[in-house]
Amino acid sequence: MRMRLSAYSFDGAASPFSRLVLALAAAASSGGIVAYAGSKFDNTAEQTQVAQKKKMVVLGTGWAGTAFLKNLDYSLYDVKVISPRNYFTFTPLLPSVTCGTVEPRSIVEPIRKIIGKNKLLFNWFFILLSQKGEEIDYWEADCYKINTVGKKVLCRSKIGTNLDGTGEFVVDYDYLVIAVGAQVNTFNTPGVMEHCHFLKEIEDARRIRRSVIDCFEKASLPYLDEEERKKNLHFVIVGGGPTGVEFAAELHDFVAEDLTKLYPAIQDLVKISVIQSGEHILTMFDQRIAEFAEAKFQRDGIDVRTGYRVVKISDNSITMKCKSTGETSEPYGMAVWSAGVGTRPVIVDVMKQIGQENRRVLTTDEWLRVCGCDGIYAIGDCATISQRKVMEDISAIFKFADKDNSGTLTVKEIQDIFEDLCIRYPQLELYLKSKHMSDIADLIRDAKGGDVEKGSMQLDIDELKIALAHVDSQVKSLPATAQVAAQQGQYLAQCFNSMRDCEEHPTGPLRLRDSGRHRFRPFQYKHFGQFAPLGGEQAAAELPGDWISIGHGSQWLWYSVYASKQVSWRTRVLVISDWLRRFIFGRDTSCI
Repeated sequence: MRMRLSAYSFDGAASPFSRLVLALAAAASSGGIVAYAGSKFDNTAEQTQVAQKKKMVVLGTGWAGTAFLKNLDYSLYDVKVISPRNYFTFTPLLPSVTCGTVEPRSIVEPIRKIIGKNKLLFNWFFILLSQKGEEIDYWEADCYKINTVGKKVLCRSKIGTNLDGTGEFVVDYDYLVIAVGAQVNTFNTPGVMEHCHFLKEIEDARRIRRSVIDCFEKASLPYLDEEERKKNLHFVIVGGGPTGVEFAAELHDFVAEDLTKLYPAIQDLVKISVIQSGEHILTMFDQRIAEFAEAKFQRDGIDVRTGYRVVKISDNSITMKCKSTGETSEPYGMAVWSAGVGTRPVIVDVMKQIGQENRRVLTTDEWLRVCGCDGIYAIGDCATISQRKVMEDISAIFKFADKDNSGTLTVKEIQDIFEDLCIRYPQLELYLKSKHMSDIADLIRDAKGGDVEKGSMQLDIDELKIALAHVDSQVKSLPATAQVAAQQGQYLAQCFNSMRDCEEHPTGPLRLRDSGRHRFRPFQYKHFGQFAPLGGEQAAAELPGDWISIGHGSQWLWYSVYASKQVSWRTRVLVISDWLRRFIFGRDTSCI
C-alpha cells in the first residue's frame, strides 16, 4: 500500500520537528498510515504547488543525467525522467567487467534509488527533513523525436504497449535537459556492426566476457588443427584510446593470471592485437605515458599496430590498410571496436530542426543552452560548448572598458573588468598562464614592446586587438569523458536550483552590450586528472599541475579514486569486495 506522510505546524507550514516526529512514528508503525487532521489542507496545498511548477523533462541516465538528478532540488520543478535504461552504470569499470575482475551488478545503481522515488523505510527520516523528498517520475522508454517548437518529447516504450499497441506517448516540457550520450561510431566500415563487439553498455561487457571464454573453449576442441586454434585465440581491439588500451590490459591479465592455468595446452597460441590509426596509442595523454604504455605492451607480448586503418571486417578476418605496407588481412577469433563515438539519431533530428545539421554534435553556449532553442539544455557526450571568442567581441569590450569615452584605455580601465573578462572568456586566463604572465598589464606591455611603464600605458582599439590577437588559440573542445559530463550535470542542477534567486541577484559576469550581469557564471571545466590502467598492477596517471605518475603506486591511486567515485555505498562496497575476491580467488571463468 502506498503511503503519504505529511507534517505541518499550526500555521500550515511544515516544521522540522513535526517531520521528525512523523518519521519516528512511521518507523515504529512498521508500515502503518499516519493520519492527521490537516490532511485535506495538505493535499490542496500540494496540488496547487505542483500546478505552479515548471515542467522539466530529463532524457538519459548516464553520467550527465545522473549528476544532474543527484544535485537538483526536486521541490522546485515537476520532473520527469525518461531513459531506456533504469540504472546508472559506472562506465570506467566496464573493461574490468569483461574479464570478471568486477561483477556487472557491482557497478550499476537503480535510477529510482538515485532520484529517491522509492526510498526504504530507514530513509524516511531524511525525506521528511529534506526538500529533496519530493517525488519525481521515471519512465523506461526511448525518446525518438523532440518537437523543439511545440515543446514536446515523443517517446516509445519497448516493455509495454498502450491502447493503440505502439507503446508511444508524448510529454510536454517547459525545460528539457538532453543527456542521451553518444553511440558507437563505425565510420561506415563494412562488417563492424555485424561482427564486432562494442564496450559502451553493461550488456556489451557481459557479451564480451562470454565470448572470451567461448573462444578458449572452441580452441580446446579435439578436432581443430593448430591454425584454427590460433585463429580462435586471436583477440583484436580496434582503437588505441583509453577504453581499448584498458580492455587489452585487462584481457592480458585475465589470460596470464587465470586462463593459462585452466587451458595450459593452448596458452602459447593466444595473441592480443591493438590496432590504432594514429602514430601512437593514448594520444590524449602526455607523450611519456603513451611511450611507456607501448613499451609495456611490447614486453607483455601485446601486438600494437600504429598507423593501421581497418577497412573491412568479415566473420573470420579483418582487413587493414597501412601507408607503408598496403592492405593486409588477418584471421581473428573476437574483435572489439572502440574507435570513437557518434551522434544518436534523435540528436541528428534536433540538429536539422535548428540549423545545426553540419555539426558533429549539438552546440550549446557557455551556459549549456542549446543554441537556437528555447528552454532546451544539452549536457554530456551529445553536446559541445561553443566558447565565445574574445576577438568576436573586441569592439564591445573596448567600448565597455572606455568609461570616459576618450578613445583610449588605461591599464586601470582594463584591470577593472579583467576578472569579468576571465569569467566570460576563460581562454584569456589560460593564455596568460601559458605565457607565464601574472596580469593583463604584462600582456599589454609585451604587445607595446616591453619598455613602457605600467602606469603610463594607454592603447587604442587597434593596439588592444594586437595584444589579444592570440588569446583565442586557447579555445579547445572538451573531451567526451565521464568527468566532463558529471561536472556539466552538477553545474546545470545548481543553476536551476538558484534560478529564482539569481533573477534578483545575478552572479555572472558583466554584460558587455546590456546593463547588469548574466544570471549565472558560465560553465568552466576543472580537470582533476585521468588514469590509464596498463595491467600487471601498473597504471599511468596524468594529474593537475603537469604531474605524471607511472607504476604500481598509480594503480593503488586508481583503486582509491574509483572506489570513492562510486555513486552509492552499496556499489562502493561491492566493487571493493570484487577486487578483494579477485586477489584471493582469481577471476571467475564460468560461461554464464
